[in-house]
Amino acid sequence: MKYRSVFDIIGPVMVGPSSSHTAGAVRIGLVARDLFGGTPSQADIYLYGSFMETYKGHGTDVAIVGGLMGFDTDDSRIPDALNIAKETGMVVSFIEMSEEKSHPNTAVVHMSDGDKELTIEGISIGGGKIEIVALNGFPLAISGNYPTLLVFHQDTFGSIANVTQILGRHHINVGQMQVSRKEKGDIALMTCELDDEITEDILNEIRSCQGIQTVTLMEES
Repeated sequence: MKYRSVFDIIGPVMVGPSSSHTAGAVRIGLVARDLFGGTPSQADIYLYGSFMETYKGHGTDVAIVGGLMGFDTDDSRIPDALNIAKETGMVVSFIEMSEEKSHPNTAVVHMSDGDKELTIEGISIGGGKIEIVALNGFPLAISGNYPTLLVFHQDTFGSIANVTQILGRHHINVGQMQVSRKEKGDIALMTCELDDEITEDILNEIRSCQGIQTVTLMEES
């Protein structure tokens, strides 16, 4: 299927196949790239429900890959994203999944580059809006509409308090916060949607706290 322009696959920002299957899919790719810290060398994209049934006809495949390469929703390169990815050396696989998910427009994106790996699960909820509902198997709920701090830390006393105290000292307001863990005392994930921008100095201050493993800032999209 050929497109005359990117708007042939994205269409207006509205609830319906165009925004859900293309604009929303681009945003899933963009957030995945942001969390990974750049373009992966390999991406395995697992498609569920409606995404799985119509991803070629509705441009979901080129949309997600375009997002992984940093193309925004109105980028004219999106229709040719698969070819561009191939030219740059990115290896992309699409896996059709029959398993049912809680939302019909679900994509799980596993990214890798050497020893670096990251898996996110995203859903497109309509109107070009998305939610990221899992990161490396940890459940979460982030929209990408606000700067979001993601902190992997040891599940020990004081780890969460150390982070929130640093944010408080710098007058950074937390709009929403979530902590999830798989086992008591193991690695936990703290996510904080912030009302304010956060500097690299503050991120480094958080990284220096005892028990903190990795700190990532997902920029407002």
